Amino acid sequence: MEYLIAIAPLLIGWGADLILGDPSRLPHPVVGFGKMISFCEHKFNKGDHRTLKGAICAVGLIAAVYLAATLCLRLLSPFIWAKMTFEAVMIFYCLAGTTLIREVDMVFKAADESLEAGRRQVGRIVGRDTSELTDQEIRAAALETLAENLSDGVIAPLFWYAVLGVPGMLAYKMVNTLDSMIGYRNERFRSFGKVAARIDDIANYIPARLTALLMIISSLRWRAITFVWRFGNKHTSPNSGYPEAALAGILDCRFGGPHNYFGECVHKPYIGDKSRYFFYDDVIRATAINRCSEIFAILLIVILKYYTTP
Repeated sequence: MEYLIAIAPLLIGWGADLILGDPSRLPHPVVGFGKMISFCEHKFNKGDHRTLKGAICAVGLIAAVYLAATLCLRLLSPFIWAKMTFEAVMIFYCLAGTTLIREVDMVFKAADESLEAGRRQVGRIVGRDTSELTDQEIRAAALETLAENLSDGVIAPLFWYAVLGVPGMLAYKMVNTLDSMIGYRNERFRSFGKVAARIDDIANYIPARLTALLMIISSLRWRAITFVWRFGNKHTSPNSGYPEAALAGILDCRFGGPHNYFGECVHKPYIGDKSRYFFYDDVIRATAINRCSEIFAILLIVILKYYTTP
């Protein structure tokens, strides 16, 4: 019975994400995280000692989320169904696999309609300037984001859930939100977001490499292991290159290259050697790989819970 109670919230939360995706009409914790980060950034990202102030803000926000979630679970512990419901809802909120799969699918369909429609659609899921992207770059950007999101939006939250439970999962979402908002190496955020970016690098170190492994297992393209070994560390990020390299190796294509962020050109090394056109079949294949990788991750946690639940 204890085992079923332990795995039920995970399965319910994951199942809800598979069916519903992100609940756009419901309050979302990440939206609240974003408002907290924005408040701190506008208040403290000025004057001297910006690195120190950014570090205090990042560590404080992450700790606050972890402690708040832990307190909620402790208060709900006498009410088993309420506690399970809270856990399931938080897991649902922390997983972001289905929504991005839908978004990437819409990017390819929009790009098939027109170049401008593709640019507008891909602008919903990437941080770079999309106004001058070619059709090929639009499709590549969508697939890169799909691979990276499998790590950041699914495998990493599940990894931290396995390590620290729901509080760890929520704390990771704060880490990831901090990085996505202030972890840029531009004039505005270079100092203030430096520590937040490093924390994100640490939090994603194992999940990114685990994601690449799960993708390769899911595709049965074993030669992609050597591809990841060769190109995984070519990315400007110490982690994003691994899932991107795995997908590039599986699809036999090339990602990376120069991108514009906030008016600054960032030259990202190419991941792969073969530049080719992307078709809708590539989305179907990448989606299948994502789903299989999710299933393997869930199975690993279910097995772990079986051997660790009293």
